[in-house]
Amino acid sequence: SPVTGFSVPHQRIATPSTTARFSTVLEPTTTNGATATLDSASEMPTAWECDEEAECVEVPVCDEQECRTTLDVRIHGNWYDLSGWRKAHPAGAHWIDWYDGRDATEVMDAFHSKKGQQMYQRLPKSTPETTAMLDASVAPYSETEINFRKLRAELEEDGWWERDMVREATLLGIWGSLLVGAAVTAESAPPLSTFLLALSMTNAGWLGHDYIHGIDKFTDVMRPFAAVAAGLGPTWWSDKHNKHHALTNEMGVDEDIATDPFLFPYVPDPENDSPLRKIQHLWFFVPFSFLFALWRVDTLKVAVDSVETKRPDAKNELWYLLAHYAVLFTFFPMPVWLPAVFLSGLMSALIVTPTHQSEELFEEYQADWVTAQFQSTRNAVTTNPFSEWLWGGMQYQLEHHLFPSMPRSKYPALRPILNKFAEDNKVPGGYRESGEFEILYMNWDLYRQVAESDAIQGSPYSRGNGQLGAIDLGNSPGAGGVGLGKLM
Repeated sequence: SPVTGFSVPHQRIATPSTTARFSTVLEPTTTNGATATLDSASEMPTAWECDEEAECVEVPVCDEQECRTTLDVRIHGNWYDLSGWRKAHPAGAHWIDWYDGRDATEVMDAFHSKKGQQMYQRLPKSTPETTAMLDASVAPYSETEINFRKLRAELEEDGWWERDMVREATLLGIWGSLLVGAAVTAESAPPLSTFLLALSMTNAGWLGHDYIHGIDKFTDVMRPFAAVAAGLGPTWWSDKHNKHHALTNEMGVDEDIATDPFLFPYVPDPENDSPLRKIQHLWFFVPFSFLFALWRVDTLKVAVDSVETKRPDAKNELWYLLAHYAVLFTFFPMPVWLPAVFLSGLMSALIVTPTHQSEELFEEYQADWVTAQFQSTRNAVTTNPFSEWLWGGMQYQLEHHLFPSMPRSKYPALRPILNKFAEDNKVPGGYRESGEFEILYMNWDLYRQVAESDAIQGSPYSRGNGQLGAIDLGNSPGAGGVGLGKLM
C-alpha cells in the first residue's frame, strides 16, 4: 500500500525473520551497487555500520539483543539503506526514521552543505528487490519537483548563497544597539528598557534562526548566537524547526500547529477538545505572549537531555545558555526582563503564526514537498521599513521554506522568480501573499471560525496517530501537550 502519513512506523525488533516496511533482514544488502556477502563461518547475513563521515563496514545483522532491519530512503532517485547510518547522523537518528520508505531529496538539499550532500552517496544502496518494491509503492517525482531541482541548481550556480557581510554586520549592529540601549535605561526608564530588550530578543531570535539554518563558514561560527543572545538552543531549534520545514502543516507531526489546548488552528475531535477553544479568538494574545517563555523552557529541557544522551556539542551549548542567563540577570532587573520575554513572545508569535495556519493543513504525508510548501505558506507584504526589519525575513516565508539555508537578504529578489515558477508549473493556489495586517486578520478570523464550530468526530489528533514523525512518538517537549496543556 502507498506510504502515507498514517503508515505504521518502522520498528526495531529482535527476531531475524521480521521485516522492515518493504525489506527483510535476511536479505544481503548492497553498497555502491555491490551485493554484501554472507559471513562464510556463520552463514549469517551482514548489515552495515557507518561512522560520521559515512564510511561503512559490514557487521553481523544480529547481535546478542536484536536483529537489524533495513531503513530505506530515496534521494535523487536512488534508494539507500540508512540503518547503519542513523545513529551517526549528526542531527539525530530520528530524522532518518521519519523518512523510512519515503523520499528525502528536498530535505537533503535544503538542510545540508555540499559536503553533506556528497556524503550520502557513499552510503549503502538498498537491494534491487527492495528498490523495486519501493518504486512500485512510492509516488514518482512530479514535474514540479523536477523543475524545482533545476531551479535550485541554477540558483546555486549563480551564487545565491553568497552572504552579504555588510548586511550581516548591519543587522548585528542593530541588535547590539538595542541591547546596550536596554541596559543603559534599565534603572532610569524601565518601560523603555523593557521595550528595547523585547525588540533585541526578537531580533536575536531571527538572527539565530538565520545562523542555525546557514551552511557556510560564517554561520558555522555564529551558530551559538541563538543560545548566547536569545536563550534558544540550536539543538532544540534544529529538531523542532527543521521538522516544521520538512513536514509543514502535517497534522500530528508539525509542532507549529500543535498549539492546543490553548489555540486550535482546526476543529478537534470531541475527545481532544477544550473549553478554551470557544474563546480563543478573544484571548489569543495571551498564549501568543508565552511563546518565548515556552521556547526557553523547552530549550533547557532539550539541552540537559542532549548532555545526558551525548549529542554533539551538547555541553558547550549548555554553557552558552548559562552565559545568556548570567548576563540577563546581571544587567536587567526582573521588572524589566520578565515582561520583555512576554512582549517579545507576542511580537514573534504575531509574525510566525499567520504565514502558515490559515493555509492548507494536511492529514497525510505529502510526497510532493515543493507543492506542499506553496500550499501551506503565505507571505506578508510589509508596509514600512520598521516592519520590514521587525519581520526578520519571515515576511518571505515561502522563499525561506523552499531555500532555508539561503541568506535572507536574497529573498526579495527571489520573490518574482518563485511567482513565475508557480505560474509555469500551475501550482495549486499559486504564489500566495497578503498585506501584513490582512494576514494577521486572516489568522484571527481562522481562530474565530474554529471557536464557533462544533467539534468533529474523527478529526486528527494534534500529537499524531502513530504515523512516521508523530509528536507523541518522539522525545519532543511537545509530546503529550503544550506546557500546562499536559495537565489538562
